[in-house]
Amino acid sequence: MKGNENLNVIPKKAKMNRRDFLVAMSAAGVSAALGISIRSPLVQAKTPSKGGVFRYALQSGSTSDTLDPLTIVDEYGRNINWQLRNCLTEIDHKGEVIPELAETWESTPDATQWIFNIRKGVDFHNGKTLVAEDVIYSINRHRGENSKSVVKSFVEPITEIKSDGKYTVMFNLDSGNADFPFLMSTEHLSIIPKETTDVSIGTGGYQLVQFEPGVKCITKRNPNYWKNGRAHFNEVETLVIADVVARTNAIKTGSIDAMAFCDSRTAKLMEKWSNVEVLQSQGGKHGTYPMLMDVPPYDNQDVRLALKYAIDRKQIVKIALSGFGNVGNDHPIAPYMRFFASELPQREYDPDKARFHIKKAGMQNYTFKLHTAQGLFANSMDASLLYKEHAARAGINIQVVQEAKDGYWSNVWLKKPWCQCQWSARPTEDLMFTSAYAESAPWNDTHWNHERFNRLLKEARSELDKNKRKEMYFEMQRILRDEGGVVIPFFFDFIDAASTKIAFDKIASNYEMDGSRCAERWWFAS
Repeated sequence: MKGNENLNVIPKKAKMNRRDFLVAMSAAGVSAALGISIRSPLVQAKTPSKGGVFRYALQSGSTSDTLDPLTIVDEYGRNINWQLRNCLTEIDHKGEVIPELAETWESTPDATQWIFNIRKGVDFHNGKTLVAEDVIYSINRHRGENSKSVVKSFVEPITEIKSDGKYTVMFNLDSGNADFPFLMSTEHLSIIPKETTDVSIGTGGYQLVQFEPGVKCITKRNPNYWKNGRAHFNEVETLVIADVVARTNAIKTGSIDAMAFCDSRTAKLMEKWSNVEVLQSQGGKHGTYPMLMDVPPYDNQDVRLALKYAIDRKQIVKIALSGFGNVGNDHPIAPYMRFFASELPQREYDPDKARFHIKKAGMQNYTFKLHTAQGLFANSMDASLLYKEHAARAGINIQVVQEAKDGYWSNVWLKKPWCQCQWSARPTEDLMFTSAYAESAPWNDTHWNHERFNRLLKEARSELDKNKRKEMYFEMQRILRDEGGVVIPFFFDFIDAASTKIAFDKIASNYEMDGSRCAERWWFAS
């Protein structure tokens, strides 16, 4: 995937619509998945300077949030994590894996053994120097039999972790994993000191001052941060403001310096404000409607197909997302990813097919309860209400049940038979499938368990021939599209916003807010 080093900066008042903009970027050889920022050239070119209190707002957070990397479930936890801690590797603005706490790594030819050389001279917030034992301890916390880690399935293939020196860590796997360095960039696998009782302690650019679950987190700059040219702010306040209108008003009035997830309906208006810049990028974040496949009536293949044909994806993108997105094809692999199944026919809105399958299932008079909440993502409720209208044209009755936003991820998701969800991008196909569709994944929100799919998942992970991997991932996308229990109608554009006082370099689009690392990467223009 190409980087955005050669992007032309579009003046704020340039009369260029979204389509013209994307065409221009395509002509310049820029991937549609890149983080693309529309900024003033003078601001973007500023040399980083230190100082100031940076306040920014996210939409998702819960009173059940913790600081433990084992249990991060939303962008609030992810953003705080990368203020406090680092991983062995990092994903850069190109979507490529680069060194972080590991300086270098290498593997055996079959990718079953990986050796990471740990960076020397890095200190934790408590003054302890990072060594191999800290890495081993941090990863092993996810591997224990009684571990509550939400990514326990990620590390299950690790059979042994050991060190043959103070700064060398060796991972032995039960099968090859060509993407293992990408795995080590996952926020949950960040590094803390061995045997610590304070999980907030890390090697990150900021130290914890105050943490209120689902409300606010305050951190201060780590004066001994090991990364040159990072962590510029004196203090960072990370806020949860679930209501997008409130977030928008806060940035307009200057109460905050940046916000994630602008309302797509007002993004164009925000671009006209003199004190705010809109940051737009296309990535792999997607909206989903998962069904528990072992709970009637969603254990019926015809019911699942009926609900997949009963949604007008193009209208959802056009109306609910205001055009800031792309249609999905009932699998989670984004068009920009290496092994995206571009040849797989796009599922279209077809009320006749939906009516056929719902009749075949004998469910014409059934009311399907779709659980959702206002503010799961921008216009989440609008999307579900549109879905209800589309399904009604096929004779399918959907009742949209509005749940409380607070506690949604602990009380509704993974518990209700059919609900609305959103998934952030993952850097590889394997990580995406392993997170949500592996048989033993704790976040398998459809209870998906397909023998052929499970076998392909393991085989593709260890396959070093890219053409063979492509064939395997294509088949997995097809199987999930045709047999799975999830409706994936769209991929989001990231639409964040920042004050014109904020400066930065190249924007990453793997997560919101510069890969959830804005606190480390941005600064106040002097």
